[in-house]
Amino acid sequence: MTPPVPLNTQNLAEIGKDVPVPSYDRSQVTPGIVHLGVGGFHRAHQAMYLDRLMNDGKALDWGIRGIGVLPHDARMKEVMDAQDGLYTLVLKDPDGSREPRVIGSILDFLHAPADPDAAVEAMADPRIRIVSLTVTEGGYNIDAVTGEFVLDEPAVAADLAEGAVPGTTFGLVTEALRRRRDRGVPPFTVMSCDNVQGNGHVAHKVFVAFATAKDAELGAWVDANVRFPNCMVDRITPGTTDDDRAEVRDRFGVEDAWPVVCEPFVQWVLEDDFGLGRPPYEDAGVQVVDDVEPYELMKLRLLNASHQALCYFGYLAGYRLVHEVAQDPLFARFLLGYMEREGSPTLPPVPGIDLDAYRHELVHRFSNGEVRDTVARLCNESSDRIPKWVLPVIREQIAAGGEFHRATAVVASWARYAEGVDEQGERIEVSDRIAERLVATAQRNREEPTAFIADRSLFGDLADDEAFVAEYTATLASLHARGARATLEEIVARG
Repeated sequence: MTPPVPLNTQNLAEIGKDVPVPSYDRSQVTPGIVHLGVGGFHRAHQAMYLDRLMNDGKALDWGIRGIGVLPHDARMKEVMDAQDGLYTLVLKDPDGSREPRVIGSILDFLHAPADPDAAVEAMADPRIRIVSLTVTEGGYNIDAVTGEFVLDEPAVAADLAEGAVPGTTFGLVTEALRRRRDRGVPPFTVMSCDNVQGNGHVAHKVFVAFATAKDAELGAWVDANVRFPNCMVDRITPGTTDDDRAEVRDRFGVEDAWPVVCEPFVQWVLEDDFGLGRPPYEDAGVQVVDDVEPYELMKLRLLNASHQALCYFGYLAGYRLVHEVAQDPLFARFLLGYMEREGSPTLPPVPGIDLDAYRHELVHRFSNGEVRDTVARLCNESSDRIPKWVLPVIREQIAAGGEFHRATAVVASWARYAEGVDEQGERIEVSDRIAERLVATAQRNREEPTAFIADRSLFGDLADDEAFVAEYTATLASLHARGARATLEEIVARG
C-alpha cells in the first residue's frame, strides 16, 4: 500500500494526481483579509469561496491571514504551520460519494495569545482591507436582555485597563484600528460571519462600545469611518473527527491533520458595504445584495431554530446523530410544523426564495447520513442560541395571536435537557458558558416548574405571559411524565 502523502506546499504536485489542488501559484497570493476564529466553518465557507475565485485567476491579492484568539487555538497553529495553511475540504454527498479539494486561500496562522503584537500588526498592515470574524454567537459579549455590550466582563475589563496588552477580539481589532488611524492608513472593513441577527449592526455596536470605553475620540472615529456589512452564512459543518482524518488518509492518500468535512449545500448572502473594496464574491456564487435581513431571518428562524427544535428532543429520545433524528417521520413532521406554522409567519418576504421548498430542503439536508453531524454539537451553547433564534419567534407569534406551542416546546425540551440526565438515567454533559447555573436551575424543574424560565437574563419578561407559561409547564410536565417521544406525538397530533 502506498503511504499517504503529507499535506504541504512541497507535495501539492504529488497530491494533485488524485485530489484537486490549487491551480494558482500560491507564492503570488498576497494578503488582503485577516480572519479571527479559523475553525471548520470558516474553512468550509469563506476560505472556500476565495479559493474558488483564485482558481479562476481572480482575487490573488485577497489571501487570508488567520488569527486564533483562544489558548486552545495553539493546536490549529501547529497544524497550519506544518501544512503551509493548506487543508482538505471534503463534501459529503447523501449517496456516499465524496468531493475532496485542497484549499489554498489561507496563507498563514497567528496565535494571538502567544504574540499579541504580531496579531495586531497583521491587521494594521495597509494591505489588509477586510477583517472578518467567526467567533460564535456568544462571542460578541452582548447582554441577552438589554442588548448592550457588557463592559465589566472580566476579559473585556482587563483589556480596557490602562496599558493593557490586548487579549480579546475587541482589544486586538481596536488596537489595530488605532494604529491605522495614527499612521494615516484607512480603516479596514469588519465583516462578521456569525449566526447573529444583524451581525454587521451588532459588530458595529460592540466595537464602537469597546473603542469608546478605551478612548472616546477613537470610538467616535470607529463609529464614523469603519464599515460593518451584514451577511447570512449557511453550510452544515460538523467537527472534524479521527474517522474523517482516517478517510482522507486511506481514501485519498493525503495525510491531513485537520481536514474539514461538510454538506454539499452552501450559501452566503452579503451586503455590499465595504470601505476599501472586496473580492468579486458574486463571481464565486455569493449573493451580494442591498438588504440581507430577509435572508438572515429566514435562516435563523428556520434552519438554526429547527436545529434547536430537533436537538434536545432528539437527545432525550436517545438519538445521537442529527440525520437519525431528521429521518424519523415524527421529528420531520414536528420540524415542518414549526417552520410552516410558527417560524415562517414571522418572516418578511424573501426575494427569490420559495419558502415551502426551502423548508423541505432543510429537512433533506438534516437527513444527510454522510455528514454525521452530532446532536450534542447542536445542543452546545444553548444560552446564546435559544434567545436569538427561538424566543423572538415566540414573542412575535404571541403579539400576532399566532401559534407558538411548538417553539415553546423547544424551550421546555432545553430545560429538561439542562437537568443533566437523560431518560435512561445517563449523565448529559451540558456544554454552555453558563452550564453550572443552567443545570442548577433546571434540576429544580420538578419542584418549581417555572424556575428555568424565570431567568430574566435569558427570557426577559416571557415568564410573565400566562399563555406562554401554561404551554411551557404543560410540555415540561409531559416530558417528565411521558418522555420526549410521547410528548412530541401529542404536539404533532395537536396540529
